[in-house]
Amino acid sequence: MNAHLDLSDIETATLGHFLSEGFMVPSIQGLAHDRRVFGPALTVRMPGDDGAALVEALSIAQPGQVIVIDRCGDLRHACWGAVTTSAAKARGIKGAVIDGFVTDRSAILANDFPVWCRGRSPITTKPRGLSGDVNVPINCGGTAVRPGDMILADESGVVVLDPGKAKEFCARARQMQQDEIGILDRLQNGETLAQITKRAK
Repeated sequence: MNAHLDLSDIETATLGHFLSEGFMVPSIQGLAHDRRVFGPALTVRMPGDDGAALVEALSIAQPGQVIVIDRCGDLRHACWGAVTTSAAKARGIKGAVIDGFVTDRSAILANDFPVWCRGRSPITTKPRGLSGDVNVPINCGGTAVRPGDMILADESGVVVLDPGKAKEFCARARQMQQDEIGILDRLQNGETLAQITKRAK
């Protein structure tokens, strides 16, 4: 049920007004700044330069999932590029969130595939088949992610939501975004922010 929860109008920054947990480190940012994706997490744990677990994940992924990759602290190898992008699109994956690096940025953007990562590297992983796991609890960007957790990623960053609480949180965020329209109107009409926040208390 929650896999089909519509978060298309929810902003991570709105959730950040009342939540403090579940947000990945701000250094994980989108390659393109105008994208927003959401969906249940397909988790991957990939240590070092071994890319075998990602090959497996990209072979079993279901349409609508967001692939979330724990690089286990590796700050050298790129695990995502042109080939993985094509494989992900063929499986109907909505986007990728990577606690690490990518390569082939231009090819990823040309394929219009949303990716959030720490940056870029020319050194790539190899399918060694020695380690790694798929669909297990991981840590990505300092945040615990379980298979099926709701992922929301946009221009401000990435948040992980408990599927059992996502509907409640999004309803609150949606109301806050609606209220913000009125606040902006009042500011344009001459009220100060101090006056508005004082009345809100």
